[in-house]
Order: sequence, then structure tokens, then C-alpha cells
Amino acid sequence: MRFPWQKYGILEGEEIDLKEERMIRPTSFNDNVREVFYGIFLHGQDQKIGECDLRVGMNDELYYAGNIGYRIYERWRGHSYALQACRLLLPEAFHKYGMDEVIITCSPDNIPSRRTLEKLSGTFVEETGVPAWHWLYRRGETVKRIYRFREGTHVV
Repeated sequence: MRFPWQKYGILEGEEIDLKEERMIRPTSFNDNVREVFYGIFLHGQDQKIGECDLRVGMNDELYYAGNIGYRIYERWRGHSYALQACRLLLPEAFHKYGMDEVIITCSPDNIPSRRTLEKLSGTFVEETGVPAWHWLYRRGETVKRIYRFREGTHVV
């Protein structure tokens, strides 16, 4: 919960802006992972075109789910907005939250997401099965491609 005098964070890009919508603070209930949720908006406008989140930390769950997740609403796909959102979130992860590396994953059959991660110059780590205990597995995502990003090695 935020109080009226607390401002939400805005990360401004050339075509899109990320506006912080909420944050879940790290606790023992969420494996001490801070999660920051952003709306993706057309730059300087109130038109929301998608959502993304940054999960700060690393554990077994995040290896498969990734530190960054994104979803562009269907009407707005095909404009590289997910790529632009990642370009805004990666420096945030490295500089604001002090992360040494960021994992972003995608399903093998999600070609647009795979292209996004390749354009970011992520290091492909592996294509691996998702364990049956994971929430991704329970929703039908049984295989993931894992990409690693380190400061200075991705395209911004």
C-alpha cells in the first residue's frame, strides 16, 4: 500500500513508459523476493498497452520463471514493446536493485519472445523441463528457454 505522498516510479523510454503500479516487499512468505509490477504505456500517454514485472533475487522458482516477465496486449503486439520494456528494466535491476545477473525465460514455441531475448543479446543457458512442483508447470508451461543477462552484455 502506498500513501498519497509517495510517488510511483516511472521509467521513461522513447516509445513507451513503465509506470510502477505496485510492489510486493520481500518476506518469508514469498521466498524473500521483491516484486515490482509496472504498466506499459505509450510514451507520455495514459494508453496502457501491457504489463511487466521485475522480480529481485534468485531462487529455484525464479530460475524457471525469470526475473523479468512481460505481456503485451494483443492489439499492441508486433512493435517491439516487450524489447523496449526489457531495455528499461535491465538497468533498473542492475543499478537500483544491485543484481549481478538477470534471468529471463520464454517458452520454446513463443517465437516473438525468443526473438526479443536474442535481440537483447542474452546468453542462452539451456532449454530445460520445468519441475512438476512449479506453478508454470501447473499452467501447462513444461519447457523453458533460459537466458542470462549481465550488466554490459545486453543491448540497451
